[in-house]
Amino acid sequence: GATGAGKSSIINILTRFYDINAGKILVDGIDIKEIDKHQLRKHISIVLQDVFLFSGTIKSNIGMNNSSITFEQITEASEMVGADKFISALPNKYDEEVKERGATLSVGQKQLISFARALAYNPQILILDEATSSVDTETEILIQDAIQKLLIGRTAIVIAHRLSTIQKADKIIVLHKGEIKEVGTHQELLSKHGIYFKLYQLQYKEQEIKVSI
Repeated sequence: GATGAGKSSIINILTRFYDINAGKILVDGIDIKEIDKHQLRKHISIVLQDVFLFSGTIKSNIGMNNSSITFEQITEASEMVGADKFISALPNKYDEEVKERGATLSVGQKQLISFARALAYNPQILILDEATSSVDTETEILIQDAIQKLLIGRTAIVIAHRLSTIQKADKIIVLHKGEIKEVGTHQELLSKHGIYFKLYQLQYKEQEIKVSI
């Protein structure tokens, strides 16, 4: 959906930052209102568009200083999402110091660290909120590959307006002004010639214009 369609409100509902007044949200058949908020959030990991990195090392930013996450898990997660390539090129590798908000790293590098962070945590439910919207095309290709690896063996909810991020999803839900308007796979939605089809045409027409320029 477009900006303001209600996509990010889904995160607040799923993580119980606020509860719905009608209907139910079930996780493994259990109403999330019956699950302790802390326990619920332990099983959810969120990758946001604006990645926050704190002052520390690459290693501590990926492992979040969580004693249950080993260095081996950190390096394995980094390799899987493609972050290890740039980390290994740093003078101190995983012990490289990171400034507040990752000031010395590129947007793409910070995003890859956030993917490694999510994978190392190994959540049951992964939420990606506009996770590729601020990166260049080359980095997006790396991130798309990382996303496919992140999705294995878990429930994933990908919130996006860049349609290349969600084309391989099992189910795509199109929101418009806070309401569900269309549901289906990429091909099913294109065949409907509705909102999704129009968004697809608009985005790929813009890409063609950029390439021709």
